[in-house]
Amino acid sequence: MMAAAEDELLLPRLPELFESSKQLLEEVEVATEPTGSRLIQDKVFKGLDLLEKAAEMLSQLDLFSRNDDLEEIASTDLKYLMVPAFQGALGMKQVNPSKRLEHLQWAREHFLNYLTQCQYYHVAQFELPRNKNNSAENNTANCSMAYPNLVAMASQRQAKIERYKQKKEVEHRLSTLKSAVESGQADDERVREYYLLHLRRWIGISLEEIESIDQEIKILKEKDSSKEASTSHSSLQDRPPRKPFILTRNVTQAKVFGAGYPSLATMTVNDWYEQHRRYGALPDRGIAQTTPAFKRAAQHQKDQEQKEEEDDDGTLYRAREWDDWKDTHPRGYGNRQNMGVLARGGGVTIKRIVAAVMIDSSN
Repeated sequence: MMAAAEDELLLPRLPELFESSKQLLEEVEVATEPTGSRLIQDKVFKGLDLLEKAAEMLSQLDLFSRNDDLEEIASTDLKYLMVPAFQGALGMKQVNPSKRLEHLQWAREHFLNYLTQCQYYHVAQFELPRNKNNSAENNTANCSMAYPNLVAMASQRQAKIERYKQKKEVEHRLSTLKSAVESGQADDERVREYYLLHLRRWIGISLEEIESIDQEIKILKEKDSSKEASTSHSSLQDRPPRKPFILTRNVTQAKVFGAGYPSLATMTVNDWYEQHRRYGALPDRGIAQTTPAFKRAAQHQKDQEQKEEEDDDGTLYRAREWDDWKDTHPRGYGNRQNMGVLARGGGVTIKRIVAAVMIDSSN
């Protein structure tokens, strides 16, 4: 009995576990060393071990019950609600590429557990992230859509802006209360406000971390799927190449379309020379031999082209002359000139006609 009592006295108490793990988390977050260094990883593992013990102790003490309201929880006990959030934050700091997906899922589960508790006690107003199954279904639905949901994107952006403003306000208020609470000079009301501000601060951090975790999980899964696809593709490349072929309805189409592109050779070099020899177009020492029929066709084509050129020159000359004449003679120019002559000589002509008629009538 005495030995058991001494062991219980040697065990760390819940406040000591919480403060030690909180200090380790702050040291890891502000450290300048790489996260994968031995010093940082030792602090991460030690902090996770302390937080695991604190979580077990909280479960045994049953400090938080679903039957209680936030006002019924003691001010000094409010800080223990942050244990799952601390576990998720330290879990994100673990460096092991082979277990990265497992660590992300574990950290997401603890962040979500913290947010669920805060929402149940109405610590702040926020929307819980969807679980992994729902998010996967939504990602599939979004990929199938031709256009993104602009309304949802705008609401997410507005929510991020609001969280950022609240974060700045909470940090400013925490800096003013920190010295009084840690020195023990603050009253119960200020202590309660101090820990409630911490809870709201970690709500914003948890929401951001879950969003980041979901994006990283998606990338890791796509990476794994691309590796599997490349492995299957390499196995296909190891197979021997096959002869190209084309599907046709009948033999005639097969002869026309050949073997597809790139097509196979339809004749050998000897067949080509034999074909050109029959037509009399076989080259001799680099000079192509031309047949008489070929010469006549070439001469006829040359004469035809020359005649077309001459006709084109005459037509072009006449067109240019006509254009020059139209430039110096406006439209209707000749008709107006004739009408003027008729007008000037019309009186004389009429007089002569009248005189002739009168002579004929007198006779």
